[in-house]
Amino acid sequence: MISTGNDVVALSAINAARTNQHKFYSKVLTDSETPLYNEFSLAGIPFENFVWLLWSIKESAYKFLQRHNPGLVFTPVKFVVEELRLPSAYIIEKFDAITEEGIGFNGYPALTGIIASGEVKLHSCSLLYDKLISTVINDANDFENTCWGFKIISGTAHENQSKEVRHFLIERLNRLYGEFDFRVDKNENGCPVLFKENEEIGIPVSLSHHENIIGYSFMIDERGVF
Repeated sequence: MISTGNDVVALSAINAARTNQHKFYSKVLTDSETPLYNEFSLAGIPFENFVWLLWSIKESAYKFLQRHNPGLVFTPVKFVVEELRLPSAYIIEKFDAITEEGIGFNGYPALTGIIASGEVKLHSCSLLYDKLISTVINDANDFENTCWGFKIISGTAHENQSKEVRHFLIERLNRLYGEFDFRVDKNENGCPVLFKENEEIGIPVSLSHHENIIGYSFMIDERGVF
């Protein structure tokens, strides 16, 4: 299934007290997911960060699947994280930069997981820092052709977020493919689609923003052409 899905969470913007209330987190976590927190608590990860990590995985999976199933409804508890693994000797790192971009996750302290939606199982890679969470989804445990990036911006107005994340993505595409006239729009189902010189091209892209964090993911076109 050719698609991509990503999500970002600005941890400075979450309400920790509300997140820790059963009334809230029970709308995100299933009974089978709550025990996954045991390993995370030993690593010093607050429960509220764990809840929003699973939210980001579920949101990313929804974006991945919606491209092929426009009628799909996002109900977090219907997306079930079956496995979630911390890197060896994991500690939460500080994110002191403005931008981070990569292809795949080799060399990154990625948290990896498996998430199910009905009969479909997907794979996740997440980066959890002190300020943010960034997640990308693929249908195989192979992210070598997945480009991703996230960035801290100054303005949090929706119009600014939308403009900045599109510019961020197009800058990366220009570096990868050349200075073409790329444009990002949404199709009738609300999924972002990519245009080059006003012609839609078949590279799936995903965009996300939360407060002052923006992010993207897309699949590399291995042919080098459109």
